[in-house]
Amino acid sequence: MKKILIVTFLLIINLQADDITITGTVVSDGQKMIGSRYMGYIKKVFVKVGDKVKREDELYEMESAEFDIMKSQADLMLEQSKIVVEFWRKRLENINKRKNRLKNHKKMPIIELDDLEAQANNVKTMLTSAQVLVEQASIKAKQMATIFNYLKMKAPSDGVVVRRNIKPGDMVMPGMLTIMLTDTESLEVHVSVSESIIAMVNVGQQLVVNIPSIKYKTIGTIKAIVPDANPMTHKIQMRISFDKGDKNIFPGMYAKVIIKEKK
Repeated sequence: MKKILIVTFLLIINLQADDITITGTVVSDGQKMIGSRYMGYIKKVFVKVGDKVKREDELYEMESAEFDIMKSQADLMLEQSKIVVEFWRKRLENINKRKNRLKNHKKMPIIELDDLEAQANNVKTMLTSAQVLVEQASIKAKQMATIFNYLKMKAPSDGVVVRRNIKPGDMVMPGMLTIMLTDTESLEVHVSVSESIIAMVNVGQQLVVNIPSIKYKTIGTIKAIVPDANPMTHKIQMRISFDKGDKNIFPGMYAKVIIKEKK
């Protein structure tokens, strides 16, 4: 009886020897790290860790008092430069009318006509300078409008808030990480495999994906095979996409993939 059990056990081992199980981690294929573009104080924060957000949902708002002054100054500069342009345009128009009236006279005073020509040239120069100021003021006004768009930071895509580094009253600096979003719908399993297994896998190959914690099994597809960040480990990273269905699967969960040995 003992011999029969031993033989049966060995047969089971031989049948399963072709399967290689590798452990990995569920990660999101769509992680968004949102940083501040400008220095300022946080006025309001509309989300907390764990909240689900949709694209264009407001995440937080910065104090706008300082930017209000800058925007008002830019708008005022634009309006003033437009008034100056209109002034020199009208002045040039009047000089040209006087020139036309003089040209229609039979006895045309050459000296006065030359004087008007000189005035017209000077006014044209001033008009050109004023038009340049309008262009510069317009660019400044557009820059301030863009800044105002970033005072209320909105979600770039659907996702879940997995990290929040700010609260009302905090000072933020340009480039500072404020909020991190993770897409929980587009998931992958990342595993590190030894170089000896590379011959057994290829991009597009289907594998069994197992999430033990929720007893969920599905078929995944190898999306990419890339070198490990540390070449001294002699490992290759494999990225496997899969369909989560309606299951509660989140980044960071433990996963297993099964590789069938090629014969």
